[in-house]
Amino acid sequence: MLIARLIADPEGLETRLDRVVNALSEKGMSVAMVRMLEHAGKVLHLSLPEGDMRTLRAVVEDIMQPQAALFSTNDIEIPKLFVSDMDSTIIGQECIDELADFAGMKDQVSEITERAMLGELDFEAALRERVALLSGLEESAIDRCLAERIRPMAGARTLLNTLKAHGCRTVLVTGGFHHFADAVAEDLGFDRVVGNRLEVASGALTGGLVGPIADSSTKLNVLLEERAKISSPHVMAAGDGANDIPMLGEADYGIAYMAKPKARDAASGWVDTGNLSDILDLLDIPIGDRAG
Repeated sequence: MLIARLIADPEGLETRLDRVVNALSEKGMSVAMVRMLEHAGKVLHLSLPEGDMRTLRAVVEDIMQPQAALFSTNDIEIPKLFVSDMDSTIIGQECIDELADFAGMKDQVSEITERAMLGELDFEAALRERVALLSGLEESAIDRCLAERIRPMAGARTLLNTLKAHGCRTVLVTGGFHHFADAVAEDLGFDRVVGNRLEVASGALTGGLVGPIADSSTKLNVLLEERAKISSPHVMAAGDGANDIPMLGEADYGIAYMAKPKARDAASGWVDTGNLSDILDLLDIPIGDRAG
């Protein structure tokens, strides 16, 4: 079984859908059912008894150009585990870039961050290089940065509260820092936090890190560890950068959120709408069952 759920421009939808059905038929893949989801009327659901997932995805993406989509080889259900990246996913900022602004280094740090997210740089080396540029910055700048700059992504609170109300365990795992992630997790209600730790001495950042580095392998291992605890086939992950690729690829529902190309290619779905609550539409969770 192949399933595709998507949110696309309603204008000309039927015509484009006919093109999808015909294009798949030419490749020997028949569409068994097409319907709008009952609880999320803007979501189109397609199912096929068999076929090649890469072909289905390519055809749907080329013709429908959906703003959000999720592909699966099984019935889509509400996940029992949600593991998410933080920066530019659960929150709308890159914490290290915003913190660097307090040290007058934002442009330099942001350039390194962007290249790391694109997968052009080694993650650990890029992280250590950026952290070194913060040496001497007062620790109090972190609290100011949190208060003045860091905000949840649109729909983040609704997504987390709704998943938790449906019995889903939530884990925040970031290549960023506990100084930020702990506060974000407490605000939004994550059950667990994994991240990196900035070294502080005499009230200022030393430019170093404490303990092991939380990187792409950490994110994958956290997902595998948490999945083993619940023994559930329904695991969802969300992220936007190269550091999230292993986690997104392993999850049953890997959501690339406003993501870089490599992360999007590795995921089983994406959301480009700028609102995380659209994930709930793809899961067909009724509006009345959502928690703000």
